[in-house]
Amino acid sequence: MVRPTKFDRTEALNTATEAFWKNGFEQSSVKNLSELLGMTRSSFYNAFGSRDALFSETIPEYAAQSPDAPLYKEMQTDVLPLITSVFQDICRARAQDPDARGCMIVNTVCEICPASEGLGIELAERILSSAAHLEHLLSLAQERGELSDGANVHALALALQNLMIGINVLCKVIRDENELWLLTRTTLEGLGLYRAPAVT
Repeated sequence: MVRPTKFDRTEALNTATEAFWKNGFEQSSVKNLSELLGMTRSSFYNAFGSRDALFSETIPEYAAQSPDAPLYKEMQTDVLPLITSVFQDICRARAQDPDARGCMIVNTVCEICPASEGLGIELAERILSSAAHLEHLLSLAQERGELSDGANVHALALALQNLMIGINVLCKVIRDENELWLLTRTTLEGLGLYRAPAVT
């Protein structure tokens, strides 16, 4: 008698992440996902609860490998050069993706927000939390003298969040890293946030 293959949750989450990222949330139906994962719908619901819950479970690992991840680690360097470096990495990563997927989270926000419950609320809160974290970083930069005391860190944080989302959408059309970086650097300079990272 052949033993059933052991369910590898990590592998299943990686597979689901790729499906959500490449095909979009709405196109990744429970039927499609369960077939992709080699399980029945009943097994899918037993394992993950729902499609929303599965998506939520993919977020931590996805976020950890995202090019903006360094912004959410303990700050051990000047803020503005780090922001500049991270945005340059975002441009590079998005331009080098042959499938032009952009950001899985941004893509899904565009698909399902606004929403009054469930995953849409969770993702909206995640975007707002990201903007709040950027504001915290800019406040830290202000305290350290990297930004003037008169800088409106709330407005700058919203502008940075908007820039990040914009890159992740525009990269689906503009595939050239230099072009993406041109618009990004121009925006950072216009906001007074561009600082060339130190050469090591």
